[in-house]
Amino acid sequence: MDAPTTTSADNGSSGGGGGWFTPRANPTTAPDSDAETAERPAEGRRPAAIRPVGRPGAAPEAPADDTPAPPDGARTGAPDQGREAPESIPPSAPPAAQHAPSPTASSPAAATSPGPVPTALTPTPFASTVASPPTAAAEEHAPAQRPAPVPPAEEATPAPAEAGSPDAVLIRRAMAEVAPVSDKVTSYFYALLFVRHPDLRSLFPAAMDTQRDRLLRALLTAAEHIDNKDVLVDYLQNLGRGHRKYGTRAEHYPAVGECLIGALSKYAAGVWNPEMEAAWVRAYTTISQVMIDAAAADELRAPAWWYAEIVTHDMRTPDVAVVTVRPDQPYPFLAGQYTSLETPWWPRIWRHYSFASAPRSDGLLSFHVKAVPAGWVSNALVHRARPGDIIRLGPPAGSMTVDHTTDSGLLCVGGGTGIAPIKALVEDVAEHGERRSVEVFYGARTDHDLYDIDTMLRLQQTHPWLSVRAIIDQQAHQQLPDAVRAYGPWNEFDAYLSGPPGMIRSGVNALRDSGIPSDRIRHDSVEELVAAGS
Repeated sequence: MDAPTTTSADNGSSGGGGGWFTPRANPTTAPDSDAETAERPAEGRRPAAIRPVGRPGAAPEAPADDTPAPPDGARTGAPDQGREAPESIPPSAPPAAQHAPSPTASSPAAATSPGPVPTALTPTPFASTVASPPTAAAEEHAPAQRPAPVPPAEEATPAPAEAGSPDAVLIRRAMAEVAPVSDKVTSYFYALLFVRHPDLRSLFPAAMDTQRDRLLRALLTAAEHIDNKDVLVDYLQNLGRGHRKYGTRAEHYPAVGECLIGALSKYAAGVWNPEMEAAWVRAYTTISQVMIDAAAADELRAPAWWYAEIVTHDMRTPDVAVVTVRPDQPYPFLAGQYTSLETPWWPRIWRHYSFASAPRSDGLLSFHVKAVPAGWVSNALVHRARPGDIIRLGPPAGSMTVDHTTDSGLLCVGGGTGIAPIKALVEDVAEHGERRSVEVFYGARTDHDLYDIDTMLRLQQTHPWLSVRAIIDQQAHQQLPDAVRAYGPWNEFDAYLSGPPGMIRSGVNALRDSGIPSDRIRHDSVEELVAAGS
């Protein structure tokens, strides 16, 4: 569900100065960085020092919470194929525990090089439920006098206490305070980071307009859910493993934490106090330690990134291409997962794409890419890439995978290029020799957009347990989720959704109305889709 703009290692092998590959032609000039024009912050009081992290040993203990229970919600997985323009939509529910473990590479660990500060590979999938701070009533100063007794029936009912651990309450109070000025907090955060640590600026993309609030938003939301340990730790471990490809090192984390707290203390000054600062220090230390430990463990078994050569480039429509690559070493993944991808034309800018097939015996990987307006990476992959070009791949991620321990039917809904991971899921069921019912709904605005319908119909002819229905908006005069609901009920099926954020939102609601429990609905993370830009 990262996709996000992030950074990669700049060790003389990616980005400035020579590059680890040379594109056929130089890319067009990137838009000017809005971060460069950020106001230089005044060097005032610095927050309490973030304690060094990354040393071997157990991670710092999270604030006590006797009953951490993840909120209910649909499982999430890969982000939409080539989704670029962020839009304001409600955040998705946090993912349930992954039912199929992500594979790990069998190849030796690649040495990581100095790289960027942690950046938000995927904006957090957690729901944002910031609690509003209690409003203090203004005291009226009057001459001292004996108050009249209050009749029992008129006694005020005490306000309910804020839920969560003491640290969580303080963190949410600060977040509620800065919410109306989030843009200013973001700009000030990056200004602090680049002024106090100028050596880190070159590790971010040249144009910061697509980076903006991703790092800060991920940190804030993770801190907000500090009590939800089970979900939080799983998310942070994936984030820490994914950040290895940027060359992120343990010593980068304190710098980010210092600037995070510096920005919060400035814009939450009305409620900020030493106790709140201490709560943020504890939360950030926990967050960073989980990420560092996960990265260290992953380094022992998997490379930080894979080089991959484009072997075929098939234009299906004027703006959709199927790109097939050959990685330089084995790349283990599960059908339904996704990866992050960097092109030679836009160094240090990564985007998420789902695998369009189940793992193949020849080791090739395929992606469906739709070029969208102002999409740097997607347009490069569709209109510029050719066989022989080299790209880089991050590690596989996502939990939108088939649970082969059950025999429930599969309801698969794919819109646009979201059909890519759906096709992979169908192939996965076929390869396991299962004859469980699989119902596929392939949605598109026009018949021209059904670029992979022939492939899906061939699969239907081969496998009698598979049914494929094409839903064309302009012909059916109804949206894809409405059509799916009409063919129900689906209460005996596990559901999988992949496509644009709007389709995911309405699709989840339609499936719930059809009787499918939320924990049996797996879909692209809406938060990742919103931030997927490009």
